[in-house]
Amino acid sequence: MKRPETANELAITFFYYRDLPRAMAFYEDVLGLELAIDQGWSKIYAICPGAHVGLVDEARGMNKWTEQKPVQLCIRVPDVDAWYGYAEARKLDNLSRLFVNEQLGIRAFVFTDPEGYQIEIQSATRAGA
Repeated sequence: MKRPETANELAITFFYYRDLPRAMAFYEDVLGLELAIDQGWSKIYAICPGAHVGLVDEARGMNKWTEQKPVQLCIRVPDVDAWYGYAEARKLDNLSRLFVNEQLGIRAFVFTDPEGYQIEIQSATRAGA
């Protein structure tokens, strides 16, 4: 059987939380994301056209909260320095220094959300990166 050739419509990465209202406040108030789909115990936020992050109450979702988070949410922005200044002012948890990865062609920093998921904010340092 051949794979369907229709275009994808939406991408959602789901994270699982013990305290969903606290996570929602972070993604809305700190990151400024807009709630796109409200499924009750699952809240889906738009990051940019086609890309979304879903926050799920671990008591109801398909997976459960775990202390170790082997995933990272990366958001590319036009001005990583402005975002870094904002992150410093907000005193975000586990805020790294700004760093450059020449091989990847990015300038970035990381921090963690209220339940330990790592978020990277980055800008490209060259075209095509």
